[in-house]
Amino acid sequence: MSGIGCSNSGYAAMAGVLRSNGQQQGSKRESRCCSFQMPLHYPRFKKSDYESMPEWKLDCLLNEYGLPVTGDITQKRKFAMGAFLWPSQE
Repeated sequence: MSGIGCSNSGYAAMAGVLRSNGQQQGSKRESRCCSFQMPLHYPRFKKSDYESMPEWKLDCLLNEYGLPVTGDITQKRKFAMGAFLWPSQE
């Protein structure tokens, strides 16, 4: 299994400091925040990894990609496998 972090602080810090043209944000108009931050890497877990992944780790993974973190552990596993596994990996 590859490791994942539970915090988007690196992404949020970078997005909060720089605008697309590289200038610092200063005005209230420019301090809007979006709720979706695309992580740099696609998860590289196998089906067996998702089946044995603890709930807290599934929550972190889904939260990192801005996906819903609701339901019981079985629903979260099924959702994560549907979202991140290619048909050939199932």
